[in-house]
Amino acid sequence: MTETALTVHQTARPHGFPTAGHFAFVESARPEPIPGTALVENLYWSVDPYHREMMDGDFALHAPLEGRTLGRVIESRDPALTEGEIVLHRQGWRTHAVVTRGEARPVPRFDGVPLSAHLGLLGGTGLTAYVGLTRIAELRAGQDLFVSAAAGGVGTATGRLARLMGAGRLVGSAGTAAKAAYLTERVGYDEVFDYHAGPTADLLSKAAPDGIDVYVDNVGGEHLEAAISSLREFGRIVRIGTLAQYNATAAPYTLRNLPDIVEKSLRMEGFLVSNHRAVQEELYEFVVPHLRSGRVGLDETVVEGFERIVDAFLGMLRGENVGKMIVRATGGA
Repeated sequence: MTETALTVHQTARPHGFPTAGHFAFVESARPEPIPGTALVENLYWSVDPYHREMMDGDFALHAPLEGRTLGRVIESRDPALTEGEIVLHRQGWRTHAVVTRGEARPVPRFDGVPLSAHLGLLGGTGLTAYVGLTRIAELRAGQDLFVSAAAGGVGTATGRLARLMGAGRLVGSAGTAAKAAYLTERVGYDEVFDYHAGPTADLLSKAAPDGIDVYVDNVGGEHLEAAISSLREFGRIVRIGTLAQYNATAAPYTLRNLPDIVEKSLRMEGFLVSNHRAVQEELYEFVVPHLRSGRVGLDETVVEGFERIVDAFLGMLRGENVGKMIVRATGGA
């Protein structure tokens, strides 16, 4: 068992796209649990788009970064945290963490389902997609969807879940033709366009000539404007993220068709998945049988080795992943 620990700190605020120089790996003695806590050796780390937003001020400089992480309890001083147990917590971007029972949630082990699923389709990513479709969009069978950044973690999860829910035409946008092919051949999208191929409004109009009922927005900007124009009366917009602005240095894109929200009685709503934790068990009940049967697959890009977590994060921001970007400890479970 290693006697040292590594953490990743943010060392400066980025202007535009971050670089490896904005981070530092810091070595220290392995932490020791105190009464009421347990020491967790981390096995899987999630790197997510929201981390980029937090770099602008929410992350403290020269302090360990946070993020969703799966780890094994290796030393416990709390009977509620059992040694050998796998837990989910938010003290990521480090090899070891000392957690309390309130900070760590044991994850169920489902036969035939990889542990990494608890950071993807069964974790915050899948829960975001599930809440967006069921609670915000109130998706009904046969309704047509458009999903931006469809090849990302939330985008692939949204496509998988929408198909299970009986969605009608499922349209997405992605950054490459290869990603578009993956989404139509593997995930269940009916049509996916490469948003570099022309104006988004034209591409969406061609992909969904009869309009859409729901837009799941991971991008904002031109994508949001195009979706507003394509939405039918009483359509819904689920706001999840604004990838178009995360690394922007210029003024945000100005939407030119906001009056359509009134004219077509559209509803636009954003949400934080942290306010919907009570839906977690419902997500398990809905998805796990389909994972076990093979009807639903996992969409993951797995990077090996904690020492590559910064590379994985920057790669995710550049769109190098298909599905959920996950970092796995070398030799991990």
